[in-house]
Amino acid sequence: MNTINKTIALIIILITVYWSFSDMIPSHSNDETSLNTQEFSVNNALQHLKNISHKAHSVGTDEHKKVQQYLVKELENLGLQPEVQIATVFNKKWVAGTTVENIIARIKGSSNGKSLLLLSHYDSNPHSSIGAADAGSGIVTILEGIRAYLSQNKTPKNDIIIVFSDAEELGLLGAEAFVQHHPLASNIGLVLNFEARGSGGPSYMLMETNGKNSELLKSFLNANTKFPAANSLMYSVYKMLPNDTDLTVFREKADINGFNFAFIGDHFDYHTAQDSYDRLDRASLAHQGDYLMGGLNYFSEADLTNLNSNKDYVYVNFPFIRLLIYPFSWILPLILIATLLFGALIFYGIKKEKISVSGMFVGFIPFLLALVICIIVNIALWKFLLYLYPEYKDILHGFTYNGYYYIAAFSFLNIWIVFAIFNFFKYIAAIDLLIAPITIWLLISFLLYLYLPGGAFLIIPVYFALVVLTILIFWSNYAKPILITLISVPTVYIFSPLIKMFPVGLGLKNLFISAFFIVLTLGLLVPIFHKKNKRNSWVIFSGLITIVLFIFSSINSGFSVDRKKPNSLVYVQNLEDKSAFWGTYNQTLDDYTQQIFNDNFSEGSIANADTKNKYNRKFNFYKKAEFKNLVTSEIAVTIDTIIGNEREVLFTIMPQRKINKFELFNNVPLTLSFLSVNNAVIYDTVTTIKKETLLIYHMGNADKEVQIKMKFQKDEHLHITLNEISNDLLTNSAFNLQPRDETMMPMPFVTNDAIISSKTLTFD
Repeated sequence: MNTINKTIALIIILITVYWSFSDMIPSHSNDETSLNTQEFSVNNALQHLKNISHKAHSVGTDEHKKVQQYLVKELENLGLQPEVQIATVFNKKWVAGTTVENIIARIKGSSNGKSLLLLSHYDSNPHSSIGAADAGSGIVTILEGIRAYLSQNKTPKNDIIIVFSDAEELGLLGAEAFVQHHPLASNIGLVLNFEARGSGGPSYMLMETNGKNSELLKSFLNANTKFPAANSLMYSVYKMLPNDTDLTVFREKADINGFNFAFIGDHFDYHTAQDSYDRLDRASLAHQGDYLMGGLNYFSEADLTNLNSNKDYVYVNFPFIRLLIYPFSWILPLILIATLLFGALIFYGIKKEKISVSGMFVGFIPFLLALVICIIVNIALWKFLLYLYPEYKDILHGFTYNGYYYIAAFSFLNIWIVFAIFNFFKYIAAIDLLIAPITIWLLISFLLYLYLPGGAFLIIPVYFALVVLTILIFWSNYAKPILITLISVPTVYIFSPLIKMFPVGLGLKNLFISAFFIVLTLGLLVPIFHKKNKRNSWVIFSGLITIVLFIFSSINSGFSVDRKKPNSLVYVQNLEDKSAFWGTYNQTLDDYTQQIFNDNFSEGSIANADTKNKYNRKFNFYKKAEFKNLVTSEIAVTIDTIIGNEREVLFTIMPQRKINKFELFNNVPLTLSFLSVNNAVIYDTVTTIKKETLLIYHMGNADKEVQIKMKFQKDEHLHITLNEISNDLLTNSAFNLQPRDETMMPMPFVTNDAIISSKTLTFD
């Protein structure tokens, strides 16, 4: 009977795990013939996506202009009057700028209240990303959502502003242009921004606000979306990531609140040539549509003038009620009440001889041992796998194609470790072993209250564990595992998605975070799998599953047409000493890179050749090359004069061929009082620039040249390295490189398939 009960308990746990994931994202059917035309149609959205994701369309490319023209035409077909905002802007944080071309349209409301802004960006990441998910999915979600909304033939109360921003991938520059220069920005009350950091999975809701979140959260719930995927820990983690979204500009520069809706599954497709129409998860697109229609219908009628609040809420996905929410002010009382109840139960349990004092203290050993060993094993094993499969290091996302197998394999490995350790302590009763996990959970909850209150929902499982402890004290140490499992369903429901989310979003090097959650959760489930003086038979089952999953991980560790290997080649020429080099960011060489790096190459990087990139990646190998003396930009100095104690310099960079971007590095410290590019002011107050990147300028479709004006102290020297970068290495007639085969793709996040010409500009 005990085996049957445990089997049923296992089935309940597995069903709960499945339930926790299925509750976060809608299913999708391609047969939508029965749908009302006033409803959001995934198929309609997909048709738009197919039309705008034929090729990479980063800023300055011909395809970028074609996508822009298509979107303008489609907005006109909806009866709107779109405009294209052209402005040159810079983001100081990213030291990057360009001339953006935002697409803007408005649906006039019946009142003069605050406007609702629907936002996504239409540029793809340079230079090879097709941009179907990021953020083509957001663009087509808005297009189709607006079509469905307008088909209802009703006039919204609030103005609805549509912004398809440009140059988000270059530094949130389209949003910067809209906030700084467009008159509609002054009346925005709320922003709904649609993004992607992968090509599938549930879309998570992330709030951005300079204040508290209670009013925003209440309004989000009032929008009545069917599949809210959110918790108050996610935004805290999101802020730690090395990237922002367009919505960040609205919050930081204009104090405008908003919601990000973004999916992160299949993270290996992010910013790559695999971010394609075919690979986009249709259910993820349906999820975005659900968020948009709920938000559009509600916020177009709601009062958007009062979304600031003085109260923060903890929130988390919870069975049956979508989101469980409560104020931050409850966190400490909940911890204190749980602590008092816990203390009272321990006291009563000891008095009634249900809890053994010695067993209770010994119970800390297996739990803490499991926690420490699992974290260490996860960190060490992942490092070993990187040694065993060095090609993983060339997947800069940190999430491999077999990453889901690894998450499952590591999860079952952690489960096996916990079961195995607790089997050594089978002489301790389950009720005694439950004390340590509850104690640690209470301690973690208090630390979260002090340092990361958004994660304070960890106190919730403690209360369910206290119910289990109460049953064990007042019923027996051998209470049926089925009842305990049912009581523990919310705990499993809450934490199962987190076990997957962290390594997907932050990379597999963070599998130890999943291990932490697994051990904590299993600690509260100990009465289900542990019985005094009985070995846990699940240890064999979990061990076998672990072996099978690692075998599958190994089998799927290679590359293929659908799982392309990222690689890179860059040619660098220095105009000063007439030298040239080849460089690659790859740590493992393949047929493509070995056509250059076959012999006589060196490890390391090249001075002035490592262009700025997200992960500060440097060349891993370089090799001396033939100096091609490719034509480079002309420099015309228009002004070089001293006025008082300042020197003013105005010079123009005039490209002589297609250049994608210019990077200027400051070689000596410099105190600037003014800096502008193409009349866009970057600094107009005294600013000290160290030996670092001075600015990056991406050539937009409207740009013909780059004019730079600087003012600095007359006794200082201006010594700049100018890199001009073109992504034409594979098409330039000066080279004869063999193209990649169909199992390869350009490495994202770094300058790639590029010619870098470096020269020095000196004003002594």
